[in-house]
Formats: sequence, C-alpha cells, structure tokens
Amino acid sequence: ATFVVALVFVPVLTMSGIQGRLFAPLGVAYILAVMASLVVALTITPALSMLLLPRGRRGAGEPPLLRALKPRYTRLLSAVTSRPRTVMLTALVLCLAAVATLPFFGGAFLPEFREGHFIVHMSAVPGTSLDESLRVGREVTAALLENPHIRSVAQRAGRAEQSDDTWGTHYSEFNVDLVPLHGEEAEFVQSEMRETLSKFPGVYFAIKPFLTERIEETIAGTTGDVVIKLFGDDLDAIDAKARDVAQVMSTIDGAADVQVESPPGSPQAVVRLRTERLRQFGFQRVGVLEAVQAAFQGTVVSQVHEGNRVFDVVVILEPSARRNPEDIAALLLRNSQCTLVPLGELAEVFSTTGRYVVLHEGARRRQAVTCNVRGRDVTSFVNEARRRIAEQVQLPAGVYAVFAGEAEARAAAQRELLLHSLLAGVGIVLLLAIAFHNGRNLALVLANLPFALVGGVLAVFFTGGWLSVGSLVGFVTLFGITMRNSIMMISHYEHLVSVEGALWTPETALRGASERLAPVLMTALVTGLGLLPLAIGSGEPGREIEGPMAIVILGGLATSTVLNLLVLPTLALRWGRFEASREARAT
Repeated sequence: ATFVVALVFVPVLTMSGIQGRLFAPLGVAYILAVMASLVVALTITPALSMLLLPRGRRGAGEPPLLRALKPRYTRLLSAVTSRPRTVMLTALVLCLAAVATLPFFGGAFLPEFREGHFIVHMSAVPGTSLDESLRVGREVTAALLENPHIRSVAQRAGRAEQSDDTWGTHYSEFNVDLVPLHGEEAEFVQSEMRETLSKFPGVYFAIKPFLTERIEETIAGTTGDVVIKLFGDDLDAIDAKARDVAQVMSTIDGAADVQVESPPGSPQAVVRLRTERLRQFGFQRVGVLEAVQAAFQGTVVSQVHEGNRVFDVVVILEPSARRNPEDIAALLLRNSQCTLVPLGELAEVFSTTGRYVVLHEGARRRQAVTCNVRGRDVTSFVNEARRRIAEQVQLPAGVYAVFAGEAEARAAAQRELLLHSLLAGVGIVLLLAIAFHNGRNLALVLANLPFALVGGVLAVFFTGGWLSVGSLVGFVTLFGITMRNSIMMISHYEHLVSVEGALWTPETALRGASERLAPVLMTALVTGLGLLPLAIGSGEPGREIEGPMAIVILGGLATSTVLNLLVLPTLALRWGRFEASREARAT
C-alpha cells in the first residue's frame, strides 16, 4: 500500500512548467514522508512495542467508542449485504453520474490569487504624450483612492532607455495596494475598481494580481487569461484581423479588458530624402540624417567628469523648436560651402501613422489580442471564442491564429497528468498483482477508485464546480490515499481464509470488515483532519493553489470510506475468491 501511494505521486513529480514547480515539492515531501513512516513502522515501532507494552497479560481491550460502533456497523453491514443487487446498482449509478458530470465542470489553470495587491494597466490612444498620460493617471489615482479598501495607488509611466518593456508613452501601470482583506473580499474590490475605471472613456484598463500577471507572461509571453496570437508577414493584415478578433471577443459573455497588444496608429513624422535635391545643393545623405537625428533626438558630443561620475554632453534643439511637427521642414542645414538650406528643400516631410513596436515570436511577425474572463470559467469561454472566431473572422492566406494563455496551459497540464497517471497506473497494477495473486481480488482493490471519484466530484460541485490543476492533482493523490483502505480490507479477508482457515461466508465477511473498522476509520480521519485547515481556508492568501486539492481529497475520502466499509464487503462476497492455504487446510 505504501509503494502504491508513492507511485501515485510520480505523475505529480513529472509535471513540467509552472505546475511542476508548484506541485513537485509536495510530491517529493509526501513520498519521503511515507517511505520514512514505512521504515519506522517496520523497525522502530515493533521494537518500542516489545519494550513498552505489558507482557504476559491481555490488553485493556477495545476503546468504548469502538465497542459502541462495531455492533451498529455490523448490523448495518448485514442489512446492506443482504441486498447485493440494490447496493451494487446504487454504487454503479453514483459512479457513472460522477463520471458524466466531469465534462460539465468549469476549468481554470490556477485559481485567483488573494495577494491584496493589483496592477492596473492603462492604455490610451497611441501617440498620447507623457504629460497627458500623467494627467489622466492623476485623475484615475484620485478616483481609486475614494475606495476605502484601497490603501495606496502609484502610477508608472514611460520607460527606461534600455528597458525590456517596449511600451510607448500612452501606456501606464498603477500599483494598487489594498488594506488587509480576507477570502472573497478582494474579488469584490476588483469589481468595484472595474466600475470606477469604466467612467474614463477612451482609455482601456486591465486589472491583474501581480503573481497572476507574472505567471501569464511566463505561459504566453503576455498578460491575459485568454491570448489569441495572429501570425503573418503583412503587418496591415494582421493588425486588421486583430481588430476583428477583438471585436468578436468583446461580444462574448464574460469577456473583460479586451485589448490589442500593440495597436497601430502611433503618429510619425516621415523625412524622405530627395536624391536629386541633395546632389543639387551638395549634401550627403548620411550627413543630413545625422543632422536630423542630432536636432530632434540628440547626439553625444562630449563627456564631463565630476569625481567618479561621468555625464554625457548632448547636442539637441531646444524644446520649443521640437514641439511642433510642422517646424521639421524648417530645420536649416549647412553644406560644405556653408550655405544654409531648409530641410524641406531636400526632403519630403509629412505626418503619418505607424507602429510604436512590431512584435515578433519564432522569427514571425505577430499581433495579439488579450482578454480576461469574469463570471464564468476560462475553458468554456475559450471553446466559445474558438467557435465564434472561426465563424465570423476570415483569415487571409499567410495569416493564422493561435490560442494561448491559461486555458491552453491547463489543457496541456491535464494531458500530461493523464498520460503519466496511466503509466503510473500500469505500475500500480503490477504491484497489486504481486500482492494479490487473484485477479478478482485485485479488481476489488481497484473498485475503490470510482468510490473516491464520487466524493471528489461532489466536493468540486459544492465548492463552485471549477476544476483547476490543483483539483486534478487532488484526484490523482486521492486515488492513492484511498486505495490503502481497500488493500487493508481485501488483504485481511485473505488472511482470515488462507492463514486462520476461516470459510468464506457472510459471517467471515462481517468479521473481517468489523476488524478493519478501526484502521479504515483512523486512516481516513487522520488524513482528513490534517487536510481540513487547508480546505477550510482555501480562499485565504497562500492557500489558493493547494486548497482545491485538499477539498477534492476530503470529499473523496468521505465517500470512499463509506463505500469501502459498506459496498466493498458486498462486492467481495459476490465476486471475491479467497482460498485457504495448504497449511490451513491441513490444520
């Protein structure tokens, strides 16, 4: 049983990506703990029993609670075993109902984190100046601070010259810190923030907890519960289709914060040199471009040393001369004959729109549409989005869309967990085949798996009907923990018949079940009480990931224990095969 439990955690250990980083330490700790307990049980516990337990006289007998439970349990089990068809049909219906319910559950990669801190992304029209972004930011900050649950708001606009983020001056981020809150309160604050931010027209907002945003960037390269990436060579084509996809996404129920990651439309001033005019006035192309760069962007001409600090000396036009785009053509340039010629005589100068950044991924140009999901599960949202986009958006040749984000990461983790669980299942069956040489008895041990599934499904249903990666890990863990009880029950039946020489009759089944009542209850209670604090506080900060796992295990433990004590003896009477050993028959 211990090796089976350890083998069950192998799929958890082999998980890749973020889910592996989150759950693999749990699997390592659990395997080491059960292996250490096995060593203690086989070595130290017998030695301590020999030293500390009284010798030469019988013990004090069973505890009063157990003496009171056993007669009641025996009467109940006797009534259950007398109706085998009804019991087996009821168990079968429950198991089939649990399996049929699974596809209707909502799905999420990771639950919402209760960090008490949000990052609010604000995106205005491309080309918005830094001063205008700061002005709007001050109004947003004042509006947010009116909420009594918000402690502080800090805006970050612009970027460093060599920053990894390539946002323009139209983009800002607000760090919103909340007062200490508990459980679902932070989610209500997020709804209040969305209502406040909706009062600012012409500006797009997206709200994310810090950890969630970092995880989403790791998964998809950008932030958003759902990310649709469009790849192609024609920038205009992928920009146009990105707008169409964003329009479709905004009409889907549950869509929030729909944005095009790199919207076109940034104002640009184009200086297109005229070769014949350059030749006429004696200018070199490189010299003209360098002069324009120095005038409007600045160029380093020297350095000043002050102590151990070095400062660059930059030549650039004064701000008043760079404020009006129409003045670019009036820039005076000097040729080798010291003749001053306006830039407008040497080049075409005009205003247009362009892109402040061109995104690439895998050596392909891409555009992305990001979207957060509120009020429904991400999996059903993505399924509807796939269908709607396929029906309403016609992608031209050379342009294709790829879904990324949380839903895709969950699907990949689910496939990986299922595959590795099947491989671990083969190992578990081989281990059980070593312990149980009878195929029927081995099947009886495995019958506990659907019993556990029933409770896990009920637990998910009563806690919102959402399956996260933590819930899936909980199901895998549950199957190993609950299998221990069925192994104890069937192995004890084999011991009664093969070693003690008892005949396999209903009386033997009742006796074996009553003798295993205490170990089965103690195993379930100890595990359940250990997980109970984690399950009760699953919505509290720090417990969001493993809380769903604990809820699934608790629900599965409850039903598997009840069904293991009532249904498994009934199945064993009907299908089990227990034979006495040669020594028992000779006795």
